[in-house]
Amino acid sequence: MALRERVELAPFTTLGVGGPARYLVEAPDEASVVEALEWARGRGISVVLLGGGSNLLIADRGLDALVLRVAIRGLSCDVAGESVVINAGAGESWDALVALTVLRGWAGIECLSGIPGDIGAAPIQNIGAYGQEVSETILRVRAVDRSSGALVEIDGPSCGFGYRDSIFKREAKDRYAITSVTFALRCGGAPAVRYAELARKLADSAREPVPPSLAAVRDAVLELRRSKSMLLDPSDENGKSAGSFFMNPTLAADIFERVRARIEAAGVLSAGESIPSFPAGEGRVKLSAAWLIERSGLRKGAGTGRVGLSTRHTLAIVNRGGATAAEVIAFAILVRSSVLERFGVELVPEPSLLGFTPEELGPLADSSARLPSPDLV
Repeated sequence: MALRERVELAPFTTLGVGGPARYLVEAPDEASVVEALEWARGRGISVVLLGGGSNLLIADRGLDALVLRVAIRGLSCDVAGESVVINAGAGESWDALVALTVLRGWAGIECLSGIPGDIGAAPIQNIGAYGQEVSETILRVRAVDRSSGALVEIDGPSCGFGYRDSIFKREAKDRYAITSVTFALRCGGAPAVRYAELARKLADSAREPVPPSLAAVRDAVLELRRSKSMLLDPSDENGKSAGSFFMNPTLAADIFERVRARIEAAGVLSAGESIPSFPAGEGRVKLSAAWLIERSGLRKGAGTGRVGLSTRHTLAIVNRGGATAAEVIAFAILVRSSVLERFGVELVPEPSLLGFTPEELGPLADSSARLPSPDLV
């Protein structure tokens, strides 16, 4: 086991902030994962799992823990008729997998192009974009039980997937170290074009009136993400971010009506404009967090010193250079407070916030565990 001490973690994250890890292990196989967990357990040292670092904010003090990066590589594909089953190591690049499936004509994850990070993180967050979620294709997840060291397999339905959610963020949080994920895709399947913005982009770029190919959908998604600085690009002024910092809020229908009335009363709608909202299942309504942020008075590029909103997308908080994690948290609290005070809607952070005390996080602490309350509107 290659154990390193006092390793700076900022370079491992897309935000580029955060202090050092007490210990760091990069595990290339399941045996190394088990060994690292046993080593930490025997010494009473906590373990933090690290993926591609794209959905993560680490405190400036760092982590007094063993940071375990599951770097297991490898892909295997089993094609049978119109179906293909892919097993991928947790340390493989997510977007490289998407590119491969599009090249081979395998449908199912094409709209998830350009999302940074490793495959092992995909089930945890149930990554999604442009009307598609990874949960639609996951057959099973293989993992190490962190308490016993046993290898387990969890089928897709048992993962408890929801909007940017899974059991790995709830009841099974910190229980498993994911080592591989198995996906079921469709050979020669049609791409998923469910999202209005993506459909418009494809229509604008279409050269002939035929259904778009998987490659056309991937290209369109990448162009859309690039226009919003949502691709990893060192030359982009908005390049150091964790992607979308807040999740789109989903509200019960009755609470949505209260929020609608509050927004209309605030006078932020243009003539004939409606509030962007989408069905979220089970009588719930999803709102656009980016729209709420902008209409609360924080425009693209707004910021305080070394931290601000992306100049291209209000949902991304950007490290403009030399920012600290404390500054990112302070600005996130400001954004959240602006939306809450104006419209009565709580925004919940999407990235994992590690190494902070509840006092440092303030209203961001455990906000994901709170449901919207009528008292807030």
